[in-house]
Amino acid sequence: MKVLAVEDDVIARTILRRALQHLGHEVIEAENGEAAWQLWQTAPVSVLVSDWMMPQVDGLELCRRIRARTDIPYTYFILLTARGATGENRREAAEAGIDDFLTKPLDPAELWMRLRVAERIIQWASRVQRLEALLPICSYCKKIRDDHNYWQQIEGYIHERTGSQFSHSICPDCYQGVVRAQMEAEGIILPPAPPPPPRAG
Repeated sequence: MKVLAVEDDVIARTILRRALQHLGHEVIEAENGEAAWQLWQTAPVSVLVSDWMMPQVDGLELCRRIRARTDIPYTYFILLTARGATGENRREAAEAGIDDFLTKPLDPAELWMRLRVAERIIQWASRVQRLEALLPICSYCKKIRDDHNYWQQIEGYIHERTGSQFSHSICPDCYQGVVRAQMEAEGIILPPAPPPPPRAG
């Protein structure tokens, strides 16, 4: 994988780079969060390993900026922390969008484990993105064609891949334009659909 290593300490960055390269990854380096942000915008990476405390833009702010860019494929963000990091700090990091943590000094075995998790997450994110990008769906009955050329209801298709359960209802447009119109054609008068609730904000 291509990994962006972000660390303001030269020695720590060298150790991180060598560890990543030893594990077979392509490494791009940045000396602080601002430099990493500029690099990431021009060439997004699958995984980013960043120090927490850095001048200009720290690790949390860098992660917040990346998470705000929903138009770019997901970047798995690993934060380097000191062993004394508190639970409150870790919660703040999780809320900023951090995926995982590594404590200093860097343990190559721990780094390998985190990157294996990152690789699986990135693969799943890629599959979901492909699923969202193009679904072969019938324009009449709305069935979806799966990988085996079998057509099935959209609920079954999504349930098989995500485990999601569905509850069914009728939207106001369909109630008014389809259900109510059909019932009135049969001589049954139904009340109009209730207005939608006001949107928040």
